[in-house]
Order: sequence, then structure tokens, then C-alpha cells
Amino acid sequence: MAKRVSAVFSGLSALSIEDVEDAGDVIVVRASTRGDEVPCPACGTPTGRVHAFHERIPADVPVDGRRVLVRLRMRRMRCPVTECARQTFREQVPGLVERYQRRTVRLGEQVRGVVRELAGRAAARLLPALGIVVGRDTALRVLLGTPLPERAVPRVLGIDDFALRRGHDYATVVIDADTGARIDVLAGRGAQVVAGWLRTHPGVEVVCRDGSAAYAQAVRDALPNAVQVADRWHVWHSLCDAVAKEVAAHSACWATATGLREGKLAETTLQRWQQIHALLNAGVGLLDCSRRLGLAMNTVKRYARAATPERVQRVPKYRSCMVDPYRDHLRARREQEPAVGATALLAEIRALGYNGSHNLLVRYLNQGRHLDDHPHLSPRRAARLLLTRPENLTERQRERLETLTAACSEMTALAAAVRSFAALLAPREDHPARLAEWTTATHEADLPHVHSFARGINQDIDAVTAAITLNHHNGRTEGVNTKTKLLKRQMYGRAGFALLRHRILLG
Repeated sequence: MAKRVSAVFSGLSALSIEDVEDAGDVIVVRASTRGDEVPCPACGTPTGRVHAFHERIPADVPVDGRRVLVRLRMRRMRCPVTECARQTFREQVPGLVERYQRRTVRLGEQVRGVVRELAGRAAARLLPALGIVVGRDTALRVLLGTPLPERAVPRVLGIDDFALRRGHDYATVVIDADTGARIDVLAGRGAQVVAGWLRTHPGVEVVCRDGSAAYAQAVRDALPNAVQVADRWHVWHSLCDAVAKEVAAHSACWATATGLREGKLAETTLQRWQQIHALLNAGVGLLDCSRRLGLAMNTVKRYARAATPERVQRVPKYRSCMVDPYRDHLRARREQEPAVGATALLAEIRALGYNGSHNLLVRYLNQGRHLDDHPHLSPRRAARLLLTRPENLTERQRERLETLTAACSEMTALAAAVRSFAALLAPREDHPARLAEWTTATHEADLPHVHSFARGINQDIDAVTAAITLNHHNGRTEGVNTKTKLLKRQMYGRAGFALLRHRILLG
């Protein structure tokens, strides 16, 4: 029996277990200290003289899903040194029960492990299922009482911001870009906040950041000799945005091969372009054009930037639907009998297996989608073909990509620009020269959105050059921000900044 008890309560091996009582939902373990001499906490003199006895009732880890209470009989000792400032003191059991705690050390570690992941309310709901009774306020006190790890200022720093309340309050997270360890979380964002932290934490040599001008200025002000590294993902993302705009601007070129249909929308686009350019040629301003034609200012700007009406024309944005498999049948029937109604066509395609509604078929016919040989390729998907690794494309996607790139000289130049820039994202020492060649070649093509991207690179050329030559990046900082969004959702947005900061730094 003694062996079974010692096996079940092996964590209490530092005590003398006298009895185990089954009290229903609670298991009570009666134990006492072993009676060895203990040193005085003031002078360090060992003593075995007992002044009195006291009882503590800390909770221990559950057994069989039931709470465990330890009725621990402890001694108050008397110091043998007459001149000692501590005449009496309570003995302690290091590693088992700490001073002023109502939980054993190992139970406290379990509670801290749960509240570290779930915080207050969720932890208070889960812990009773494990046999540990903790309220939400106690869970928060345990969480905030967990000491934060002390980390030295790293050589390579990662900086990024996240929203506490989108559009209103923001915070900045600082991590070790090499290991991903959280260093600090700052209230607010901007040059002053980051520069102030950098001045009080010297030792940083490399700073990884996104394209924020505020962070660039903060690093220049606080650490003029530090190397700034632009994040390669953000650089590539900016190029993707420029490519998507270029592909949309050349819809009239590449969509002709994939089925760009002429119709009322194309006529409206042509008329609107002629009206806007006629007013602009007459000296009318953009705002006055917007008022006269009853169009939004952004619409007027988009038409004004287009040198030809084809640059404004877009392919229809249709998603695949249940009628698509019967497109050939509908087109053949309308060619044989133009006056055939939607009800008759519905009966015919239902016999072929169509399970959709009558309204879907009517909308499909009114949009003229049955006249297309195949579904339209949207500008977004066309841009995706350009931006996807060639080895990840299917055979059909490669055929579509070849059709896109051969549509016009601008699309051919755009595809070449994307491929050559993607090769720069694997850091190498000779990439700065290749980047200069890429910028020169890009300016020779009629790609205004890519030109804007290239100008942005030139404005931050040192950081971009470091990005394509060094292996440092800001990916781990983005990962911390992704986990921070989970923490915010767990706390329903009602927790303060201090608690959120504590959880981020404990991650």
C-alpha cells in the first residue's frame, strides 16, 4: 500500500505522507516535513529546535480528475544564535511549496501553462474539467504574475506594427529577427516611438522592416550606421499589385484571344472615354468633368489616364456557375431558333442533368454568357498566371500564359519583367547590378504601373539592395503579428494593452 501511495504522489516525495483520505470530490493527503535541520534564513545557521507547529493546506495536481489537498504539518524553528534578527522562522520545502502560495509548485506550473495559452475566461472554463478550480480573476493574476523572459538586445532586429483598434490605436512589436524571440511591444507606432526605443537599447546593427517610411526615418535618426533591410515579401507584394494593374489595363489586348465580347458595355466605355477626353482637351479640370458628367472622381481619373479607350475596357467578371456545362447546347439552340424562350431551354437542359434555378438561367442568357466559347479569364486570374512559379502551373495554365504574354508587346515585356525580378528574391552578392539592369529595362517598356513600383524601389534603394543580398528578412515578425490576432480574438477585444503585451512577450 505504501508503494502505491508513493507512486501516485511521487511529487510529494520530499514529505512524509501519513495518510490519504477519500473525501468524495476531494482527496486529502496528510503529510509533514521530515524533521531535518534547516538553515536560518537570516544568518544561515542550521537548527533543529522546534518552536511550534503550523498547518498549511496547499492544492496539488489532480488525481483521477479529482482535486488533491495536502494538509501539510510544518515546523516553526528557533534560531540558536541569540544575536540573530530572526529568532523564529517557518521551514520551507523548496521545489514543492513556496511562501504564501496555496498551490504546490508543480500545480502552479500547470496552471501557468494553461492561462498562458487561454488567459482568463477560457482558462477558467477549461481548468475545472482537469480537476483544478481557478476563477477568471485568479487566472489573470497568475498570468500577469508570470515573469517575462529577460532577453538581450539582438544584433538583428525585426520591427512591425499591428492594430489594437483599426484606424485608431496601434502598437509596435520588436523581435529578434534571427530567432523570432519577442523583445518588446511598444504602445503606438511611428518614427518617434521606434526611435526612442532604439536610443535606449543600443547594440542593434541590422533592422528588418517593411516599406514604412516612418520606420526608415526612425532607424536613420537613432542608428545612422545600422543596416536597413526591406522585407522581400513586401517588395514582391508591391510588384504583384503593379502587375495586376498592368494586366487589367491591357485587358483589351489579351482578352481578345480569350473571348472579349463587344456589346453595349464596350459602347458605353467608348462614349464615356470620348466625353471625358473632349472636356479635358477643352481645358476642363477633373473635378469639373466629374460634376458635369455625374461620375465619381476616381472614374474620371481612370479614364483620363487611359491613352486609348481599349485601356479602360475590362473583361466581364463572371464566376463559373451551374449553367456552364450546357453553354454549347444553349448557343446552338439560340442559333437555330433565336426566339426560343428560357422556359423551353430550361426544360431541355434539365433533361441533360441541370439542377439549377430558372432565374440563374435567365440571368445567364441576359448577360450573353452562352455566346462565349469558354469562361472569361478575369484580370486577377490572368495576373496570377504571370506571378505563379512556372513549375506550379498545369499544362492548360501554361497554354493560357503563352496566349497572355503574346497578346501585345507590353504583356510580353511585363512577363519578362516578372520573371527577371523573381530571380532577384533569392539573395546573392551580384544582385545589385542585376537590379539596376532590371530597372533600366523596365523603363524602356510602356508599363506605367511598373514604373511607379521601380520609382518606389529607387527611393528605398539601400534597404532593397540589402534585402536581395542578405539573408535577413521580416517574416518572423509577420508571424508574431498573425499570432497576435489570435490572442486579440481570444480576449474578445476587451483586454487592456498591458495584458496583451504580457501574452505576446510570453509567446
